Amino acid sequence: MQYNVAVIGSGPGGYVAAIRCAQLGFKTAIIEKYDTLGGTCLNVGCIPSKALLDSSEHFITAKEHFAEHGIDIPAPKVNITQMIKRKSGVVKANVDGIAFLMKKNKIDVLTGVGSFVDKNTIKVTAKDGKETTITTERVIIATGSKPTPLPFAPFDKKRIISSTEALELKEVPKHFIVIGGGVIGMELGSVYARLGSKVTVVEFLDSLIPTMDGSLGKELLKVTKKLGMDFFLGHKVTSVQNTGNEVVVKAEAKDGKTIELKGDYCLVSIGRRPYTDGLGLDKVGIETVKGQIPVDEHLKTKVDNIYAIGDVVRGAMLAHKAEEEGTFVAEQFAGQKPHVHYLLIPGVVYTWPEVASVGYTEEQLKTDGKAYKVGNFPYKALGRARASMDTDGFVKILADKQTDEILGVHIIGARAADMIAAGVTAMEFRASAEDVSRMSHAHPTYMEAVKEACLAATANRPIHL
Repeated sequence: MQYNVAVIGSGPGGYVAAIRCAQLGFKTAIIEKYDTLGGTCLNVGCIPSKALLDSSEHFITAKEHFAEHGIDIPAPKVNITQMIKRKSGVVKANVDGIAFLMKKNKIDVLTGVGSFVDKNTIKVTAKDGKETTITTERVIIATGSKPTPLPFAPFDKKRIISSTEALELKEVPKHFIVIGGGVIGMELGSVYARLGSKVTVVEFLDSLIPTMDGSLGKELLKVTKKLGMDFFLGHKVTSVQNTGNEVVVKAEAKDGKTIELKGDYCLVSIGRRPYTDGLGLDKVGIETVKGQIPVDEHLKTKVDNIYAIGDVVRGAMLAHKAEEEGTFVAEQFAGQKPHVHYLLIPGVVYTWPEVASVGYTEEQLKTDGKAYKVGNFPYKALGRARASMDTDGFVKILADKQTDEILGVHIIGARAADMIAAGVTAMEFRASAEDVSRMSHAHPTYMEAVKEACLAATANRPIHL
């Protein structure tokens, strides 16, 4: 079996790379160790978590807001079994869609663990031990990442769990302890808070979502406290123990004071690690650095025909970043000159309200000594937000003090995940805050908050504030 390109891993980076290679005329194979395509994102990550986030948001809306809208219903109850079933159906539909796209693009799917024999030969070992060997001109490694456990508390998948198990719980926890106040911890914590769990978040740093603009973390803390979530920021976890019917978490603050929390589940969400197990990188002379596969600006490894993308290489571990890199590598194979603008890859937290960000944070601009100006506009001053009762949050625009070029867009509020694309578009075309403020925005929409924030940044003259 001979191919022009073999892709190892079928997550968003891998399957997009395979499709683009096939579109460009390369005979392509994709190798996946699991029985379903789509990787972490479709099976145990992005898609199932968003399905549960939506279900839990519907529940709390029905419980707390329907009456104000003039909708009278009996008190709603959580049917966690049906929620998980619906989530699984959403996953299956997406996974089946990827399988269809492989057939449509005439991509061969090889199921099993792919490992290098040499730089042009890959052995695929199925679950039953059957081995298939293929040869290929080029290889794209897209094997993704796995949740990082605490060194003193490995996942037992019963009480001490990762995001994978958190998406399959058969009950609503009484007390759901979350270690890590980043994206995954806040998303899944908010799911169970809405469904009635007491949720406690323990975070080592002094802020939530610490990789994003600091103002977003402060606002997210404020709005998630309204859900009843408790927070211990600036606390280092020192012990996690499964005692049988509960899990006990101990943590220490910077002043030496200790806390002890008891719950029925503990989600460890302290990050993810590149997954390269079983690849046989030693067979081709590739060594990882801090778990990552080193690549050059073309995403090529030290071996001239082997490339790597997504979570196994440097940069943010985001599905859409992996997709861009998959397309980037495929188009290079065809002699094209693509590019990936890493600064303009947005980040999103799918809590409610949503959080979305692109470009420089205010902290980065201060560190770099860059002269900038700020424009803010709160959702509570927005007609559309008042109509939908989504008045938490704001839009924050950072612009160059001299040129007015937009340097960063930071949003926390309803539909921020969709709105951030406008920020990416503006920044890709190097628009100024005034450019955006002079564009017509439909009324009433959430996007008007972006226009108003740009007005505030341009000349401190928002209309509706």
